[in-house]
Amino acid sequence: MTSPSPTHSDSSGSSKHDSNQVCLSVYVCQYICMCVCVFSVSENQQYSCVSIQDGWEIVEGLRGVPATMQEPDRQEGVLLKRRKWPMKGWHKRYFLLERGILKYAKRETDLKKGKLHGCIDVGLSVMSIKKKTMCIDLDTEDNIYHLKVKSSELFEEWVSKLRHHRVFRQNEIAMYPHERHLFHPHASPSPSLNESLRKVCFYFFVSQASIHQAKVSSWLHSSEDMDKCCKELDECGSYLLELNQLLKNMEVLHRTYSAPAITALQVMKGTQMKLATLMEFFLSLCHGYQVQFSQLISKQDCPDGSHSLVHQVSSESKASIPESLSEFFDAKEYLLSSSSSENEVSIYHYLLPHHLSIPNFQVPSVHFFAPVSSVLTLTSRRSMLPSPSPTSSVSLWNILRNNIGKDLSKVAMPVQLNEPLNTLQRLCEELEYSELLDTANDCQDPYQRMVYVATFAISAYTSTYHRAGSKPFNPVLGETYECDRPDKGFRFIAEQVSHHPPVSACHSDSKNFTFWQDVRWKNKFWGKSMEIVPMGTTHVTLPAFGDHYEWNKVTSCIHNILSGQRWIEHYGEMAIKNTNSDICQCKVTFVKAKSWSSTVNEIEGVVTDSKGKVIHTIFGKWHESVFQGDPPSAMCIWRANPMPVDQEQYYGFTQFAVELNELDFSLRTLLPPTDTRFRLDQRLLEEGNTEGAEEQKQRIEQLQRERRKVLQDNNMTHQPRFFKKSKDDTWVSNNTYWELRRDPGFSKMDFPVLW
Repeated sequence: MTSPSPTHSDSSGSSKHDSNQVCLSVYVCQYICMCVCVFSVSENQQYSCVSIQDGWEIVEGLRGVPATMQEPDRQEGVLLKRRKWPMKGWHKRYFLLERGILKYAKRETDLKKGKLHGCIDVGLSVMSIKKKTMCIDLDTEDNIYHLKVKSSELFEEWVSKLRHHRVFRQNEIAMYPHERHLFHPHASPSPSLNESLRKVCFYFFVSQASIHQAKVSSWLHSSEDMDKCCKELDECGSYLLELNQLLKNMEVLHRTYSAPAITALQVMKGTQMKLATLMEFFLSLCHGYQVQFSQLISKQDCPDGSHSLVHQVSSESKASIPESLSEFFDAKEYLLSSSSSENEVSIYHYLLPHHLSIPNFQVPSVHFFAPVSSVLTLTSRRSMLPSPSPTSSVSLWNILRNNIGKDLSKVAMPVQLNEPLNTLQRLCEELEYSELLDTANDCQDPYQRMVYVATFAISAYTSTYHRAGSKPFNPVLGETYECDRPDKGFRFIAEQVSHHPPVSACHSDSKNFTFWQDVRWKNKFWGKSMEIVPMGTTHVTLPAFGDHYEWNKVTSCIHNILSGQRWIEHYGEMAIKNTNSDICQCKVTFVKAKSWSSTVNEIEGVVTDSKGKVIHTIFGKWHESVFQGDPPSAMCIWRANPMPVDQEQYYGFTQFAVELNELDFSLRTLLPPTDTRFRLDQRLLEEGNTEGAEEQKQRIEQLQRERRKVLQDNNMTHQPRFFKKSKDDTWVSNNTYWELRRDPGFSKMDFPVLW
């Protein structure tokens, strides 16, 4: 087919002709790029391959060079669609498949009237099927649709039609990507669209593109270095990411050192002052040790003196106090010790990072440490991580494509996908806004107490808003974590009590509340999204009124898992009840967003009495704030803390999260060697050493496999140190951690070597 020659009768014809030529050039370039992408995908077999894991099969997509295809026949009928909430389970819906777009409604009549429940672009979705259960899953990034067919014959018919429509739709998108928006399932039809004009433009484009098609196709198929080119392109992409990060760092340095108020003399003077202050701090620390030692000696000399602290400073440690400071700076590697003798103090030496810069080091005052019940407590905390998050060129698709529908907690991930925090520390993050529980314990009104408890449960999700780009480290069996926060009035412990299935238990106590939970979860990848389905119950008691609150967690989903613009969504219903009283209950709904509408991240909740009458209503956004009442007179109950400066460069951590992995050297002799802060791979990642972190991560995982094999060979089971299983099969604290920490001290106890 030859394209018609346009004629121009006015003076603007020349410019129009030039414009058409420019547009045509753009279209041809798009077509050539499309051909390259399709061919490279087909050659590398990344997106068009079929993978079978646990019965799930990924449906292959378009292969080869796009060409005109015959429009497939329509397919319609009743299918089962799974709902998560409300009314969980499988529900009948009427589906219509036409030109690669799958529409559905509650009934056929609703579909004909245009009352759609949703539209799915099959060509842009990742499609997976499971023949054994006759299930079809479509992941569109925004949503995951779970469909089911009753009979095997109908299942094969629908799968065949979906395959045909999917390839047709992908071919249609590849042929004219500039008109892709015309077929978007959420786009409303425009009555002014001239179909004939669209077809003329289409055939004009095809005729011009066909001239180059043969050349491009032959060149691609004759190329023997395509794999090499793809590899070099991947390397170029990683170099560009690294260059982008370097440019950002240079810009920061330029802004910092181009400030007119800073001169070399001032910098030198400021550095000398900070060094002097730092020296003063170490001297004061030594003085504090000497004072403590003198007090212990005097108590030891008294006939009825207390000997509870003698194990902390022995006669041998007195002589080693001056040496310990030099050892701190001279240490060249981490000292790992599983146990210590009765007269020795086990000290864990850590490197002072070589990249530690004085301007970023916050020099404490003389009263940096305050002795509280014979325990040195950190009273000033760091405000930033030692190193920004490194750039990563890891291909998630290569890792996840063989794990569609699988539990990702059993899949090994590279350390570049992690953040320098542990799942046990993530549990502690739920207490960032513990002051809501303090307020609840002081509230006389039971309905208002429920409002504060519900708001606390909502606030636990706040820190996840900026954290969709990375995942926490998985704890190894027996790993522990403590967080003592006198400034917030609570202390927290957590332990990994089971490995298969993974179970993390935690407990926190305060004068105003007690908080505990054991968390079991499953991670499933559906092609473009990853679902995190938690199990277990969260508990809070308020001693002032004897209240015992329980609630469940909602489902979380990370969208766009294979692209850079990942975002997290929480949806489902959270039911909160007081097991010691039926005066009131609360139901909070995390609203599922619809195509980035205004309802994104919204929550709605009601507090009702025993008869179901609504007493209070709450609303807001789980990452911003919660309001009580009806607008515009609603009262703000809670608002999230502001994020630190440059949080995007530091894993999206809140200030509270930045403090969680801080390891002060005064705590090293007090913590058990199983504490997360001693974990080498996590510490190295925090310092920006990804290669060392990956090496240590593999070593730690291998040690865990060896310990598990020893237990299996001897018919033994792991016994958690600080938690026990209750009658209802949940894990609760055995209330020994803080007692053992004080007497005899963890340095006097034997622990397994985890790393």
